[in-house]
Amino acid sequence: MRIHFIAIGGSAMHNLALALHDKGYEITGSDDIIYEPSKSRLKAQGLLPPSFGWYPDKIVSDLDAVILGMHAREDNPELLRARKLGLTIYSYPEFLYEQSKNKTRVVIGGSHGKTTITSMILHVLKYHNREVDFMVGAQLEGFDRMVHLTEENDFIVLEGDEYLSSPIDRRPKFHLYQPNIALLSGIAWDHMNVFPTFENYLSQFQIFVDGIVQGGSITYNEEDEAVVQIIENTQNQIRKFPYQTPAYHIEAGQTFLETEEGPLPVHVFGRHNLSNLAGAKWICQQMGIDEDDFYQAISSFTGASKRLEKIGETETSVVYKDFAHSPSKVAATTHASREQFPDKTLVACMELHTYSSLNETFLSHYRGALDAADVAGVFYSPESVAIKKLSPLSESQIRDAFRNDKLKIFTDPDQFKHFLYGLDKENSVYLFMSSGNYGGLDLPAFLKHLG
Repeated sequence: MRIHFIAIGGSAMHNLALALHDKGYEITGSDDIIYEPSKSRLKAQGLLPPSFGWYPDKIVSDLDAVILGMHAREDNPELLRARKLGLTIYSYPEFLYEQSKNKTRVVIGGSHGKTTITSMILHVLKYHNREVDFMVGAQLEGFDRMVHLTEENDFIVLEGDEYLSSPIDRRPKFHLYQPNIALLSGIAWDHMNVFPTFENYLSQFQIFVDGIVQGGSITYNEEDEAVVQIIENTQNQIRKFPYQTPAYHIEAGQTFLETEEGPLPVHVFGRHNLSNLAGAKWICQQMGIDEDDFYQAISSFTGASKRLEKIGETETSVVYKDFAHSPSKVAATTHASREQFPDKTLVACMELHTYSSLNETFLSHYRGALDAADVAGVFYSPESVAIKKLSPLSESQIRDAFRNDKLKIFTDPDQFKHFLYGLDKENSVYLFMSSGNYGGLDLPAFLKHLG
């Protein structure tokens, strides 16, 4: 097959391009800019566009398909040309469904935890040499790609993102997968630029559960009221498997999971991650992995990239990086770090970076999110607010929203850096939560400063 990617440089898009190239497809692509590591990875396989920009002459009538990324716009010249020629145009999730409609589709959904749960499942399956197709939203240790597609594998494991499919398909991605086996980890309002009310956001998850193949199953977090409401409301004839946070204890900074065979040390920590683990166990059991084999494998799971990822430590201090940006994720990650290291000074820093987090009407949802920290810092860029065409934010608005007397607020990268470097380096836990980089903070240099 000959397939052209419009916006090939995205994290998900370039991984799909590489997976299809491995499968023997002829791949071309375009983008107006491509960052690392996508750039080097595409170049290594001969898939990097020779120049950046949009070139309608790349769109020819004998293409079997065009895959359209979210980064492109509706008036993209290559897209307009593809439509004029009547070519088959897929969104990313549409194409994944086409590649997997004869497989058993396992889809992991939820506002939070889906990357970690998907990663746990793939780690366990790989540990026991079970071959499956997959798509996951983070680079995993031991895996070359975030996407893997074959003709022969019976299962495909998909991270079910609720964000939009493409510029011309406004359906959430996870509505398109039609799972046989599904999981719902939790619901907390996110993406308010697309889903302006919680009720509207909630309805997307109802559609997801209602769309499970008849006779399929939903594994769900029974500790989340919104999730339970969705499960109770569905008329879909599916099997229902609830899960909850398992029993555990912590000794000297080490989390132990309580099992029938005794305490099991695990690398991940925090109630939210142990809840994720319980969900992953249920899914693995439905895929043929028994409980003992699951525990044997999960004890070596060190986490997904940027999900409470340990990036450095000294004799007395440790540094973690996390993708957390929504209020529920920030609160869960901060509380987990406090619980894991009760005798250390917890320095929790987050960046208001996404559309929702920078929206003045959404800020109040962050109330109490950083209360578990001894030192709390918030960074945001007024330029980012302007780029997103939002109302300017003031320090007082942020302080009122978080309701935290200890909160320090920064808009200048140099002042934020000076704040960090001025803290006591000993016996501390540093937690950096952001999908951005705090205006260019050099984390490797900070780690070197800690010694």
